[in-house]
Amino acid sequence: MPATRSILEHLRAEVLVFDGAMGTMLFQAGLASGACPELWNVDRPDAIQAVHRAYLDAGSDLIETNSFGGSRLKLAAFGLEHRTRELNVASAKLARAAARPGTYVAGSMGPTGHLPEPYGDAAEADLLDVFREQAEALAEGGADLVAIETMMVPEEAALAVRAAKTTGLPVMCSMTFQWMREQDQDRTMWGTSPRDAARILVEAGADIVGCNCGDGGPRRVPTILREMRKAGALLVAYPNAGLPTIVGDRTVYDLAPQAMAETYRDILAAGANIVGACCGSTPDHIREIAAVVRGRR
Repeated sequence: MPATRSILEHLRAEVLVFDGAMGTMLFQAGLASGACPELWNVDRPDAIQAVHRAYLDAGSDLIETNSFGGSRLKLAAFGLEHRTRELNVASAKLARAAARPGTYVAGSMGPTGHLPEPYGDAAEADLLDVFREQAEALAEGGADLVAIETMMVPEEAALAVRAAKTTGLPVMCSMTFQWMREQDQDRTMWGTSPRDAARILVEAGADIVGCNCGDGGPRRVPTILREMRKAGALLVAYPNAGLPTIVGDRTVYDLAPQAMAETYRDILAAGANIVGACCGSTPDHIREIAAVVRGRR
């Protein structure tokens, strides 16, 4: 059953701990490069639930569905667009079954790979339909909120927020920012500042805004959040575990769990209401981050 306490109500009382990377864990479990992760929701449900349980054991209050690339447009690359509802409902049901009393399920929605006109090749109405289809399937499967993430273009993100709001669930939306080192500024791929991105998302209806991934890693997050909080929404931050390097046939991230967690005191001080980790992170990272959060509580 979904959590009986509203996550928005809970967030006004204390900081919650998100989970870590799903893809990193699935590759460790044997997902082939170039394969469709969402297909594992029906072909390897045991592996998906094992990831959820590992993050809950590490201290996550909030786990995310395996549906980042679950939009009709993304699934089309694998010839699976006709299974959009099935794979998204399954992802939410798996997370719901793994969730424990007092924990929450976030339905993950990532970029479609297309941009709205006049910037790109997709009509706004079509993108709204694509995002609405996915959000409704995640809600049907038992998600407590919709988590739109790793967005690079605020206009696409705003469409996703508008579509997700039709479910009646709270909506979270996080952008990814590039660190412009010479100017010491953070901007989206489209050149939007954190402050303006947050304003656009809140105007679209987002309840929670923030950042994930980004080449600046966790050390840039406090600066980003201080800008985003001017929009007046709750804040989320789940950066990547440093920068990736290729070692043999493996992608390795350079921030160890304890080193990453040390940066979270500043992230919490900047006003984060939800903290977790993204690419390259594991339950070990979340365990260290959760310890920082618990200590602050």
